[in-house]
Amino acid sequence: MPLFVTTPAVLALTTCPNQPVAEALAAALVEQSLVACVTLLPGATSFYRWQGVVQRDSEVLLLLKTQQSAVAALQAYLLQHHPYELPEFIVFPITSGLPAYLQWLEQAVTPSPSDHESE
Repeated sequence: MPLFVTTPAVLALTTCPNQPVAEALAAALVEQSLVACVTLLPGATSFYRWQGVVQRDSEVLLLLKTQQSAVAALQAYLLQHHPYELPEFIVFPITSGLPAYLQWLEQAVTPSPSDHESE
């Protein structure tokens, strides 16, 4: 049995303005089966230029573990439910990982784009 296998799994990133918002979004994404797991990393500080002004904000970074097949539905859900006008949404391929974890991740994500667009 191989220790690592290739996979269609992806890791997506987004940020939220505070812990309660991040927790609510994380719970909704798991409930909707758009992600298998969300890890919240509070205490992030972001510097960025927005509308010509350099901003500095405390944020919570969310690590979203999902499948490539769910990315479009996940993006649509975030655009509809995220509190930011322009939320961060970056997706990275997971090139390999522990087979049992990747199998669990695949089974936990069941995107139905038509179901998520109307919510």
